Amino acid sequence: MKNLKNNIIKILCGILISFSFASCDAGGDPEAGGTTTQDFAGDWFINVKVEGVSKFIRFSTYNTSANDNTMFIDDNGLSQTKPTSQLLKAKYSINLSTGNFASDTNTPNLRQANQTITITNGKIEKQAGTSKGGHTVDKISFTVEYSNEPGVKYDYIGTKRTGFKEDEY
Repeated sequence: MKNLKNNIIKILCGILISFSFASCDAGGDPEAGGTTTQDFAGDWFINVKVEGVSKFIRFSTYNTSANDNTMFIDDNGLSQTKPTSQLLKAKYSINLSTGNFASDTNTPNLRQANQTITITNGKIEKQAGTSKGGHTVDKISFTVEYSNEPGVKYDYIGTKRTGFKEDEY
């Protein structure tokens, strides 16, 4: 009786193990792929310059749900530190072959209610920048005019974040 009980337990364990291996099959093509703007997406340390004052802020660029040539630029709410500059989260269109980008005139600024921005002269250049620690990285530059400060141009110039400690601000 004891042998029969042990044999049944061994058979059930064997069946359980067989099913667990069979259930691990991903099936089909598990490759998730990427987005159309993945070469331009990431975190950036950008020096914000306006009227003689400058500071470095970590921005993010990422694709929109349309997965076309539109992206967001987002200061992640970090622009509120001193010296104060404008908050920025807005959508823009990028030329996927050249890296040039701009927004429409009076694009909604999603970080400031009832405010708009206009991005001009945008450019992401591959391997054209040098990080704080001396690494060769992508460079980003663009100009923004905010609707609540007409005529004042904010210049943004920065480099892609590497994740290395020596490159952090």
